[in-house]
Formats: sequence, C-alpha cells, structure tokens
Amino acid sequence: MDEVLLEQLLVYGTVFLLCTVIIFLYLRKKIVKSAKTEVKVQVAKEEGLYEPISLYPHIDLGTCIGSGACITACPEKDILGIVDGIATVINTSNCIGHGACFHACPVEAITLRIGTESRGVELPHVNEDYETNIKGMYIAGELGGMGLIKNSVEQGQQAMENIAKNKKPSKENVLDVVIIGAGPAGISATLAAKEHKLSSVTLEQDSLGGTVYTFPRSKIVMTAPMDLPLYGKAKLYNTSKDELLQLWKTVISEHNLNIIENIKVESIVPIDDEVFKIMTNTGDEYLCNQVLLSIGRRGTPRKLGVPGEDSQKVAYRLLEPEQISRKKIIVVGGGDSAIESALLLKDENEVILSYRKDKFSRLKPKNKKKIEQSMSDKSIRVEFNSNLVSIADNTVLMKLEDEDIEIEIENDLVYIFAGGELPTSFLQNAGVEISKRFGHVMKKHK
Repeated sequence: MDEVLLEQLLVYGTVFLLCTVIIFLYLRKKIVKSAKTEVKVQVAKEEGLYEPISLYPHIDLGTCIGSGACITACPEKDILGIVDGIATVINTSNCIGHGACFHACPVEAITLRIGTESRGVELPHVNEDYETNIKGMYIAGELGGMGLIKNSVEQGQQAMENIAKNKKPSKENVLDVVIIGAGPAGISATLAAKEHKLSSVTLEQDSLGGTVYTFPRSKIVMTAPMDLPLYGKAKLYNTSKDELLQLWKTVISEHNLNIIENIKVESIVPIDDEVFKIMTNTGDEYLCNQVLLSIGRRGTPRKLGVPGEDSQKVAYRLLEPEQISRKKIIVVGGGDSAIESALLLKDENEVILSYRKDKFSRLKPKNKKKIEQSMSDKSIRVEFNSNLVSIADNTVLMKLEDEDIEIEIENDLVYIFAGGELPTSFLQNAGVEISKRFGHVMKKHK
C-alpha cells in the first residue's frame, strides 16, 4: 500500500512539476514579450510613430482577450503588440488601414478609426450607404478616409450597389450616374455600374489609376487578393503598380467601359427634377441622376511657392525612375513618397534629399532602414533643416537653416513631395458638408 502511495505521489508530483515548469516558462515568455512591446511603444512615441496619421485600429481594452490574432493577421511590422495580456498599438502611423486585424479579432474588440481625441481629420459627411448630405451624391474610397486599394475597391462596388438600389427613373439625355475619379474606387464602381446595367461615364482629371498611377512603376501596391465586379477574384500577391494597371486596362477593354482621362470636373450643380449638371474644364457638360465621387484626398499637389517652381524640370511625382540617369537631382520632402523616390533614383544619379525638419519621422520601417543606410554609405546626400529658395535652369538655391546661409547647387531635376491639399472648396461648392472628426469610427462590427 505504501509503495502504491509513493508511486502515485511520484507520478502526480512529476506531472505537477512539469505543469508548473510549463506555466512558468509560458508566463515568463509573455512577460518578456510584454516588456519588449513596451519598449517598442516608448520608441514609437519618441520617434513620432505612435500617433496615427490615417486609418488605424482602435482596441476596446474591456473586450480584448489578448489572443494575438490581430498581430498574426497584420502584414505590416510592429503595428500591434501585446502588453500585460492586452493588445496595444505601437507604430500606428505606419498602419495602412487594410483591416486584417479588424476581421481577425475573435471577440470583435477592434474598430477602424480616423483621427484621435487630440488630432482631428477633415472628412466629408457620408452615411453607411456612402451617400453624402446631398441626396444622390455619394463618396467612396480615399476621399472618405479609406485609402488602401483593396478597401477602396470594396467601397466603390458597395457604393454603386446602393446607387443601383436607389435608381431613379430614366430621363432622356440624362445618365444614371457620373463617376468622378478613375482610381481603385472609381474603376470598381464603373465595373459595378456596368454589372447593374446603369448608364454611366467616368471622368478622370489625370490618368487611369488615379493616385496609383503616380507611384513608381515597380512599387508594390497590392499584397492580397481583391474581388472586382464582372471579373471575380484577382489573385494579387506582391503586385507592382504596372501589373495592377495592366489588369485594370484589360478589364476595362474587355467590358468596353466609358472612362475619359485628362478631363477635370470644375463643378457639380443640382438642377431641376433631382438632376445634377457636371461641368468640366473642356467645356463638356454631363447630366446625371446620381454622382459618385471617388477622387483622392490630396487633391492637387502642395507647392513650395518659390521662384522657378513652374519650370519644366520640376515634377510632383516620379513615374519611370529607370529612364532617368546621370542627372543631378533634388528631392524635396521627408515622407515615404520622397524617401522611396530618392532611393529609386540614387543608383544612376546624384541625389540630394532636402527636408525642412531636423529628422525623419513617421517613416515605414523599411524606408527608414534604407535611407539611414544610404546616408551612411553616402549614396544619398541628406540636408536636414533646409528649404529651396529658388529654382533656375541649371541650379537651385537652398537655404540651410542651421547655418543660416544660402548655397547654390548644380541641378537638372527637382521632385517635390510636399503632400497635397484636400479638395475642400470643390466639395463645399457642391454642397457637401465637411467637418473635423476626432476618433471617428470608420468601420465597426454590427
């Protein structure tokens, strides 16, 4: 009997000890990971990456169970982490708003928001059907706050489905809908309009693809599949801008879509019988029952306002860097677009990056690492605390704030990435209400 009891004590004791060791190691691992995440959060705050600049995940701390599913689902690096068993945001400004964390959370503790309690973001008023305060006028995509290509494609399709549901009786010489903007949301909406047998035209002030067209040819723009109306699932992984544009051109050609490029809408005016008159810079006018705005948030590029900026050697986007070589180039800006352009140009050209602040902030981790390496190996010359004073045919005049001097630099090309301006006046003239939103919920579980 004693031997049996001793044997049971040994067995149970061994099992208990083993369980204790496993639990200890598990808890220790969680504590270590939690401590590492806290350090990352602190670094993000110091580097200005903690505060979001666009769409971002907001975590309900009372609901979160710390499963880590959101972290696993996020394709970006160190956007989310776990501290003391609860999810937290880290490098929020690097979030690109694809919403994978939103869908992955098993307890629906995540909402997608834009703006914070202290930093508001100007947004047009749009209801859950994507309709603005003007009946019959809809907004989808980046302008409404959802900037990622996949999200914009989904919104364009959903907005057009709502337009189809609210289709007005046909009128002579009046289109069912005019779509303004041929970016991801606009192209998706155009396909959906064809699918729902709506008469439509799509007007694009630049080139097919909208903002996507302005990206460098080889830039990776899609990392996950998306569903396109009339096409089905487009299986896109690590897809470049050029590949995506080719897909869109193929789909547009196959379905004979009516998309007009290089035509700018000047105004949208409601007229009699709930009809809109669309007036363009070419003098062409279109009448329609409903309007979908799928333009970008940046509107026109922000200019520096310096003499010579209207020169032909000045550009606000880099389209084909592989065709530029042996040039002396100034890239102005300190955001991801400026950094990526400088990196693409540096191997075949002499590149100077001019940034008005004393250090970079809010950069994507990969871009930050690459620009620091380029500064170290001197393949890119970076001038912090600098501003262009004027631009001449063969030179630029740059002011170095630290030294309070102006220097003349030989130069062939200037690329300016100073952001863009929200098309506020255009929207307000059309009657769309715009307000600054603080922590506005863009997407929540119903």
